[in-house]
Amino acid sequence: MRRGWGSKGGWPQADQLPADDAGAWFAGRLPDGWFTGAPEVSVDREEIVVVGVLPPLEDGFADDAERAAAESGRISRFREQTREERIGIARQAEHRYRRKVAWGARLGDTEELFTTLSAPVMTRLRQPERKVLDTLVAAGVARSRSEALAWAVRLVGEHADTWLTELRDAMTTVDDLRRRGPDLA
Repeated sequence: MRRGWGSKGGWPQADQLPADDAGAWFAGRLPDGWFTGAPEVSVDREEIVVVGVLPPLEDGFADDAERAAAESGRISRFREQTREERIGIARQAEHRYRRKVAWGARLGDTEELFTTLSAPVMTRLRQPERKVLDTLVAAGVARSRSEALAWAVRLVGEHADTWLTELRDAMTTVDDLRRRGPDLA
């Protein structure tokens, strides 16, 4: 039995439609005035994420915390005011590209994504890779191997080997201190 889009498992990879034109499609489809320019459109096999920059705030703020709160509030307002229209556009895009659509907005230093997809990824890891994940879980950096893998993927290319070595050394030091216990003499 052939599975269709939206059913468990989604479309077979061979049936995946290309989405090379998704950025242009969204730029042409979105209402004028939503964003200050064309949105950033990221595409993978399961999801299209559309993030646009909102017009800047004009008010003065006492400090960075106040500005961040105002940015977050403006993004929330955008999310609520555009909800119905975003849902309609997402449905059109989902039909066209056979992928889920998630939205986000950026304002100043604040970026928020709305209802992004969390897709399970099946992978086979050998012991050295599992040890990396288990180190992150044991250190409390992540709650599970799955969360540790997601965390690690986000940091690929950035001094991961050095950091993991330092973390293992620190954990060894902590384990040694626990084993010795306090000096009560």
